[in-house]
Amino acid sequence: MPPFSFDHAPFILFWETTQACDLVCQHCRASAVPEPSPQELSTEEGKALLDEARAMGCPIVVLTGGDPAKRSDLVELVRHGSALGLRMALTPSATPLVTPSLLGALTEAGLSRLAISLDGADAATHEAFRGVSGSYARTLEILSAARRLGLSTQVNTSIVQSNVDALEAIEGIVRGLEIDLWAIFLVVPTGRAEAEGCLDAERVEAVLEYLAALSERAPFDLKTTAAPQLRRMLLQRKVRRQEIAGIEDGIGRAPRGVTDGQGVAFVSHLGEIYPSGFMPISCGNVRREGLMKAYRDDALMRALRDPDALGGKCGLCEFRKVCGGSRARALAMTGDPLAADPACAYLPRRWVEQGAIP
Repeated sequence: MPPFSFDHAPFILFWETTQACDLVCQHCRASAVPEPSPQELSTEEGKALLDEARAMGCPIVVLTGGDPAKRSDLVELVRHGSALGLRMALTPSATPLVTPSLLGALTEAGLSRLAISLDGADAATHEAFRGVSGSYARTLEILSAARRLGLSTQVNTSIVQSNVDALEAIEGIVRGLEIDLWAIFLVVPTGRAEAEGCLDAERVEAVLEYLAALSERAPFDLKTTAAPQLRRMLLQRKVRRQEIAGIEDGIGRAPRGVTDGQGVAFVSHLGEIYPSGFMPISCGNVRREGLMKAYRDDALMRALRDPDALGGKCGLCEFRKVCGGSRARALAMTGDPLAADPACAYLPRRWVEQGAIP
């Protein structure tokens, strides 16, 4: 089987099914509101989007929000996507809307994975993030109910300055939840997230070193969002252990990372198509040109898939083909989606040789 082509289709499509949510998270990408927009994609438009994703060859669709549980047609959408052969995943908010009955119906409809957020090792820390009392306990209840149904589960943890020191304690909680994947998001200042709360490059490097070491002993898989530098670290660790002959050889054999516009596409509740949910530059609309044309042909989408289009030290980095930096963070903090990632502390060899060290 030929390797999956990121130029042909996103590996993961995120669909913001609604902007409505009953939580008030301080870092919310969607800047969610209590009530749904009357202009959000309808059931039939949503099904057409899933049809197009499948026709393109996209294997995974994540229904997100806002809170997708606010949609009355959620089970119908999951059933439709599953019947097409898509792996349907869901990221609901931890609210009373996620009942055992709903989880059972979603399981019956073919849901592949349920992911829910946990941003602290105790209720006080987590609920300071989420803005609603009781959401910590509700998170644990939902994960437990999903596990009893046999659903694959995932925990998403957003990291900022206020909770980074609790990362190891959060790991201790996560270990007891019997999850399949722990997804760490290094927050990008977009939506309600503010730059002042985000980690600097040195702290990001320390977090990723911790995660790289954890990946070798954890009983669950690990992934990062807006921190593709983890892939660089994993290769470096293999080189140090002499599992691969050298850095260049390691890059040549490693698969590409999945990040903004490169294996990822995001469709908003209004049908706008973005390289990711954290890069709010519209590349089209599903009601107009459709997902396929926007993803394959839009100039920004194409540039994001070209590692040689990157600027600054990212463009000179020997790891640019497996990492490439967070394009969303580059946009948010420099205004240029192809600029160097400000949260990367690594100094590429060519960057140093050119005397470009700050």
